[in-house]
Amino acid sequence: MGKLTVRALRAVLVVVLTGTVFVQALMVWALVSGSDPEDGSLPLTPLRVVTILGIGAAQVALVCVWRLVTMVRRGTVFSHAAFRYVDGIIGAIVAAALVWFAVTALNAPGQRDDPGVTLIMGGIGVAILGVALIVLVLRMLLAQAVARDVEAAQMQAELDEVI
Repeated sequence: MGKLTVRALRAVLVVVLTGTVFVQALMVWALVSGSDPEDGSLPLTPLRVVTILGIGAAQVALVCVWRLVTMVRRGTVFSHAAFRYVDGIIGAIVAAALVWFAVTALNAPGQRDDPGVTLIMGGIGVAILGVALIVLVLRMLLAQAVARDVEAAQMQAELDEVI
């Protein structure tokens, strides 16, 4: 991975992380201050809590991607240490799907006249879980690459002994 690619990705991660922290702080402030009264159309307090949790899940994924990019830059990504960060990303995606299902459940009572919206939102939650499965498959590929790397290092050591 080139220096320009790493710098660009890190810049994007910093901007997104800064934005999520800002939005999360605003949500916490609105929740704690109670300055936005509920008019009864949507349950704002549970939606704010769910939004804060969802943003937290996204932040975990961003930090894990940052660590993986660092490992790629150092050439250490094909090691067992990378699994912790990939698992963190998978966990964050699953948490985001659960948060989305909570939003769907909170929104469902207001959609009695049009239940299709709830079905679409549920489908989006399933799609988010699908992304977690894709990352799980990529984790399996990483596991194979790590195993091959270890095997190659052992063979190289044996070859060095012979020579």
